[in-house]
Amino acid sequence: MRVRLLMKPTCCPCSLLGLLALVIAGKCTYNPEPDQRWMLPPGWVSLGRVDPEEELSLTFALKQRNLERLSELVQAVSDPSSPQYGKYLTLEDVAELVQPSPLTLLTVQKWLSAAGARNCDSVTTQDFLTCWLSVRQAELLLPGAEFHRYVGGPTKTHVIRSPHPYQLPQALAPHVDFVGGLHRFPPSSPRQRPEPQQVGTVSLHLGVTPSVLRQRYNLTAKDVGSGTTNNSQACAQFLEQYFHNSDLTEFMRLFGGSFTHQASVAKVVGKQGRGRAGIEASLDVEYLMSAGANISTWVYSSPGRHEAQEPFLQWLLLLSNESSLPHVHTVSYGDDEDSLSSIYIQRVNTEFMKAAARGLTLLFASGDTGAGCWSVSGRHKFRPSFPASSPYVTTVGGTSFKNPFLITDEVVDYISGGGFSNVFPRPPYQEEAVAQFLKSSSHLPPSSYFNASGRAYPDVAALSDGYWVVSNMVPIPWVSGTSASTPVFGGILSLINEHRILNGRPPLGFLNPRLYQQHGTGLFDVTHGCHESCLNEEVEGQGFCSGPGWDPVTGWGTPNFPALLKTLLNP
Repeated sequence: MRVRLLMKPTCCPCSLLGLLALVIAGKCTYNPEPDQRWMLPPGWVSLGRVDPEEELSLTFALKQRNLERLSELVQAVSDPSSPQYGKYLTLEDVAELVQPSPLTLLTVQKWLSAAGARNCDSVTTQDFLTCWLSVRQAELLLPGAEFHRYVGGPTKTHVIRSPHPYQLPQALAPHVDFVGGLHRFPPSSPRQRPEPQQVGTVSLHLGVTPSVLRQRYNLTAKDVGSGTTNNSQACAQFLEQYFHNSDLTEFMRLFGGSFTHQASVAKVVGKQGRGRAGIEASLDVEYLMSAGANISTWVYSSPGRHEAQEPFLQWLLLLSNESSLPHVHTVSYGDDEDSLSSIYIQRVNTEFMKAAARGLTLLFASGDTGAGCWSVSGRHKFRPSFPASSPYVTTVGGTSFKNPFLITDEVVDYISGGGFSNVFPRPPYQEEAVAQFLKSSSHLPPSSYFNASGRAYPDVAALSDGYWVVSNMVPIPWVSGTSASTPVFGGILSLINEHRILNGRPPLGFLNPRLYQQHGTGLFDVTHGCHESCLNEEVEGQGFCSGPGWDPVTGWGTPNFPALLKTLLNP
């Protein structure tokens, strides 16, 4: 349910009008995101300033309450040893817990009304407010902001962003976390690698398909959804990344003949555009629906209803506004931690806590740049990715077959994202596993390159190299990246949820506490290979290396379906 706030201009208290005057004069203001790094991504160019009378849609993240209590509840409902395990909160429960104070709601509404904001929509949890203003009004409301139109990306997308920081009235510091739609640019797309050289051997496979995955992960033709439960799964696509049902039909015709599957996506949430299909969107839908075969699948399409909107933020708003949601969500999206403001990262992390409290399993791709690399004061460091580094999501890394043309054991895919967060401390659930890795690994990079006390990721992995995808009715080979491994692992978790629901159990919910308690039982341990990092003399392009047990390259390993089902079926 979307809540409409009727914000007709009213006779505001003098203090609010005075506050607005001070803002316009540039006094009594602060920058809520002082550490937000603004950088024009490669391939994007400015088309100049936006017409002052053009309309903008901006999202205001309002301060929430009772976050410590929310964290306690997430732990209680996600820990199999807790008597509260599986007793998830409803959206209404979460709203009652975290919704902003009446003072926050009133203060922000009057401030926006005095500035001329209109058509303001909230969400069920009341902690986000999306309003329309003219560019002129927005620049007066947010001193320092200067809106420009940019174009870039593979589909030549248009967005409106401000290259300069914005200010808020100091009096709003207790009430607003940040304003969305000013700085952050869209995410990138998966890689397509050159086809490897063929080897002379029999029993070849010419790229990863559903049948290859099902053979490797021990899924039989009977390991599909029953079609009799309310089980469902979802993937999210951002910014003009669309799937086409015709591509899904062709993909299943080519690769789905050996197992029962659904013919189409059950529900699209958001606007599904009519443009060309994107490889990212096609990959997500085709492999979520073939790994989690015959399970109702939703697609969250968040292209951004307006150029100033941030599609990822719009997806989070959708989660805060729907009482009934799929149990498993897979997302192939990420940014460098250091490119995002700390308040934005912490607030998004809270949104993941809200999802965990409701029993949702959120899977995020670990990224495709290995340990990453950046220079700080002339010193190289590894570069963690977010949301992969959030302690409230399950992060999926990537693997390759030891022989690219044979269904063999898996090794590290060198692009598999992984490492240690510079923002979030190591959560208790992974303390033992990470400490053991740091103690036993014989290939640790220099300690100056990573924050050994940070949240370590990924948690699990799956094949990420050499996929076949059908996009715009064309079969495309050798598509690679953790954008592929994430929907595969998500689909397998959906199959396990199917068995749990049929046995009267709740869905898995936030998986990590249970995953680490069980020490990777039900997963193939990946023990060979290292991922990429800084190309300098000190580390020579090598990041972390895999080994027995958990590691920051492939987590606990890749799914062995029968064993994983046995491990996760009860309680």
